[in-house]
Amino acid sequence: MEEQERPRKLAKLDHDENITHEVIPPAMTEAGDVAGNEPQPASAPIGNEPLDLSEFTVHKDTKPTNESTTQDGAEGAAPVMSKNQMKKLRRAEALGKKRALQKSQKKEKLKEKREQRHAMIVEAREKGGEEAVKELRVLWRGNKAKHIRSTLLPLTLVMDCGYDELMSDRERISLAGQLTRSYSDNSRAPFNAHMMFSSFDRLLKQRFDTILASHKNWKRVRFLQEDFVRASELAKEQMTSARGGQLAGPFADQPDAKPEDGEIIYLSSDSENILTELKPYSTYIVGALVDKNRHKAVCYKQAVAKGIKTAKLPIGQYIQMAHRPVLATNHVIEIMLQWLELRDWGKAFMKVIPMRKGGALKETQTEGEADAENDDEDKNDEELEADQMKQLEDIAAYEDGSEDENEEKE
Repeated sequence: MEEQERPRKLAKLDHDENITHEVIPPAMTEAGDVAGNEPQPASAPIGNEPLDLSEFTVHKDTKPTNESTTQDGAEGAAPVMSKNQMKKLRRAEALGKKRALQKSQKKEKLKEKREQRHAMIVEAREKGGEEAVKELRVLWRGNKAKHIRSTLLPLTLVMDCGYDELMSDRERISLAGQLTRSYSDNSRAPFNAHMMFSSFDRLLKQRFDTILASHKNWKRVRFLQEDFVRASELAKEQMTSARGGQLAGPFADQPDAKPEDGEIIYLSSDSENILTELKPYSTYIVGALVDKNRHKAVCYKQAVAKGIKTAKLPIGQYIQMAHRPVLATNHVIEIMLQWLELRDWGKAFMKVIPMRKGGALKETQTEGEADAENDDEDKNDEELEADQMKQLEDIAAYEDGSEDENEEKE
């Protein structure tokens, strides 16, 4: 009888460090219940099978699930940056910090340089007079400022920047560098022209305002939000003003040229017309676009739609090209500036067209080198940034050297 009333022993289970067994005390029963007659739980063992205590088991390793977490591709999933995007973001942040540091250092150096030069000018004037000051300024002139002073002609070059949506970020970076070189070439040329940037109101403007902010100090340049048609109208007014330019250099033999004889021409390699010469009081529009030739004749179609005359440079008449005759924006500008100086299209082409294009005068045709899409094809983003910053520094140094000659005499 004692053996029957004795409670049954529980079977031993293997000990698990990660599992805690919570033992449920026997429930209170009525007074009539006696030990050994209470109801058995549903999980009571049958025969020699172990007791199932899963419903009483507490797992310590269980981690709370985040209800906001969803599977890949599920609706509402937060966008996750790829490793490449994170790398580009960190690179951009590092470049921004480096650029800000360089800018502040450059300002400090420029301030010190001007103070030092001012003190040297005062000292030279006290010792040797104005002759000593002139000799001192000659020593300061750099190689880039030693050419003859540029002569402004009644001619306007318009950069049509209305193609932002057709370019990628990298292509816009490349275009910004080409526009910077175009301004630099024009400002240093012996005979230069007025320059305008039309449709300058989108992503390209944002890059100039944030990264290449020194463009606000550029001279003889106008940045317009209007399109190239409005820019052409303003250019005509500007060329006929008191400071519109001189009929010198290539236009010296046209002293009787009149503003109404000027033309408005959109340069495009898709045009059937050929540009034979540059005329005074004329406006030449260049499409500011880098697209690896994806968008066919887009600049030509824009000009035709707005009733603007089109023409192409006479490359085929002077140069034998080994590859397609599509040039970068800055190359077109530089070729026209070379023509203003040399009055010879062949020499202008040979001075500007890259050797890799395989260009050669038709009288001295040679085999060209392998082609590439443009000058910046093999450069990464850091090299493009460094190249553009170097261009801006060269421009600033050139203009600073020109300003030294015009400092106020005391």
